[in-house]
Amino acid sequence: MQTGETSRVGSWDATGEAARAPRAGVTSVDSRGEATRNTIIEVAVRLFAEQGVLAVSNRQIGAAAGRGNTSVVGYYFANKADLVRAVMRRFMERVSVGRERRIAQLGDAPDLRGWVTCLVFPYTELLDAEGPPTWHARFIAQVLTDPGLRETAVEEATSQPIQRILDGLRECLPDLPDRVLEDRSRIASHVIVQMCAERERSLADGQPVHPPTWDEAATGLVDVLVGMWTAPVTTTED
Repeated sequence: MQTGETSRVGSWDATGEAARAPRAGVTSVDSRGEATRNTIIEVAVRLFAEQGVLAVSNRQIGAAAGRGNTSVVGYYFANKADLVRAVMRRFMERVSVGRERRIAQLGDAPDLRGWVTCLVFPYTELLDAEGPPTWHARFIAQVLTDPGLRETAVEEATSQPIQRILDGLRECLPDLPDRVLEDRSRIASHVIVQMCAERERSLADGQPVHPPTWDEAATGLVDVLVGMWTAPVTTTED
């Protein structure tokens, strides 16, 4: 080391003086990039929900995000499927946290209603906490019916808590054939997504909703799904 040159050791230099902290208001390039990426995701889910996933272009998203360069979306997401995946992942990761918390509170012998509650309430609780307005339920309802995006959406919605809930349902319904359990699980997914999307749309438009709270709406969904899973299985001859 040359005379007069200082070396850094942790956050201190060789003279024993504390290294200068970054100036207030100075943001790293990585932090700015992450902020831009998050803004794009937030704007995209709103536009997708309001106008339709296929109807919204990257240029529209960039402009709505307040970026002078309307091609900015392409710097962060390779294509629309990549952006859809990011929007889904950001929301479903938070839903998964809620499901993990609910599962941990079930106790030693959870019943069917307990498992269904773990499925429904974390989804509605997040929508309740973030709005109104919210956009994720309408967005998810769209991508789950789009042939080109459905697989991406399903991949992001499938998680360890979901698998644990399905295992719990199977334990509570030992006489229900696996095929029927899988069919009813798909029906449950559509019921949750579509009913929440309808409620979300009404709230965003300022229309009256019934029941008046997300908690009551979730309780009603749980009632319906418990009834569906315990319904008799009608067999037909080939």
